Amino acid sequence: MKLLLDIKDDKAIHLVEVLKSLPYVDVVPYNEEKEQLVDEIKEAVDNLKLVRAGKLTAKPAEELLNEL
Repeated sequence: MKLLLDIKDDKAIHLVEVLKSLPYVDVVPYNEEKEQLVDEIKEAVDNLKLVRAGKLTAKPAEELLNEL
C-alpha cells in the first residue's frame, strides 16, 4: 500500500525518522516537479500511440518550432 502524507515541515522530520526505523516501511521523498514530469511524459507517449493508430493528427516539427 502506498500513502501520501501532508505534514508540516517542522513535524515531518520526526515522523520520517520513526518510519525509517521500521523494517517494513520504505520512505521515498515526494517531488511534485518530478511527478508532473512523469505525468507529462506518460501523456506524450499516449498521444504518440494515438497518432500511430491514426486517431490523432500530429503537427509537423517545423510548425512546432515556429510556435516557439
